[in-house]
Amino acid sequence: MIKLHDKYFKPFISAQEIEEAITRLVHEVASDLKDEIPVFVGVLNGSFMVVSDFVKKYPKPCEVTFIKLASYEGVKSTDDIQRLIGLTQDLTGRTVVIIEDIIDSGNTLHEIHRIFKNENVKQLLIATLFYKPEAYKKDFKLHYIGIKIPNKFIVGYGLDYDGLGRNLPEIYQLKTTQHMTNIVLFGPPGAGKGTQADYLKDKYNLVHISTGDVFRSNIKNETALGVLAKSFMDKGELVPDQVTIDMLNKEVEKNAGAKGFIFDGFPRTTAQAEALDELMSAKDSQINAMIALEVEDEVLVKRLLGRGETSGRPDDADEGIIRNRIKQYYNKTAVLKGYYTAQDKYFGVDGEGSITSITKRLSAVIDTL
Repeated sequence: MIKLHDKYFKPFISAQEIEEAITRLVHEVASDLKDEIPVFVGVLNGSFMVVSDFVKKYPKPCEVTFIKLASYEGVKSTDDIQRLIGLTQDLTGRTVVIIEDIIDSGNTLHEIHRIFKNENVKQLLIATLFYKPEAYKKDFKLHYIGIKIPNKFIVGYGLDYDGLGRNLPEIYQLKTTQHMTNIVLFGPPGAGKGTQADYLKDKYNLVHISTGDVFRSNIKNETALGVLAKSFMDKGELVPDQVTIDMLNKEVEKNAGAKGFIFDGFPRTTAQAEALDELMSAKDSQINAMIALEVEDEVLVKRLLGRGETSGRPDDADEGIIRNRIKQYYNKTAVLKGYYTAQDKYFGVDGEGSITSITKRLSAVIDTL
């Protein structure tokens, strides 16, 4: 992740992918033009890097020149394009290949065609490294396309955000969710996750998503996902991860403007953790930390037995069942500690003592994120 001015950008296209795309474009152009000597025209400022790498790879004689057009303000393409620097050579009867860094709306391309309309060129070909098909509004043919990308703002490899980012050797995509803190709150049965989540969501203005609550709500309201989940549960089968992820996705979408989320009860396996990472990445966000409440087994047993006296839950009233639940927690979820540790996102917090003291310890971790 990088920050340019006031915005954050995430890695999108690697330098190797860019080089491979340029190599392919060079091969396609050279194959079509054979022994003809073309004039490659770069559109400044963005195309200086792609033109440089393109002509260095071009295997035959060629000429190179530049024109400069203004088409961007901030992160939005404007309709007002002015010709700043024109051509100074006679192109009559020549094959001209425009090399663009990116084509989105096509406004710049429209101006290029206007410029070359009276130049009496033999043919005008358009080659672009990046192309946004969703944004393209014109009918001009694009003869050579390197990489098709979504209609999102990018920087790097000649492309800038208000002057910054052109020097980056790879491409970064605008992170549309600029400020979000997402936490996986973990801990064995009786660790107090629910209690702490209630305090933390209010303190940090986060949305608490309890997988158990989400399941119960979907099943009770007979949503499509709830009916599907219940069909597996009625057969004694595990609900597929994708069903759970789809439920969580809907919860996240309901709170699209949230400052972040506390995930409670999910993930429980590496596969689920990877699925959650993919979900958050699709939202231009990420899991910032897994915070685990660490409590001695005997303390957990004592807590759950005490809770069982008032909760009425049978699994809180039998010590044997309690100890087995704790054992299952460690057996099934210990691998997640390694998963998040490898990303430097695991934080173990002492979960014993008063509710207030535990909240302070958790807050000390969250404040560093």
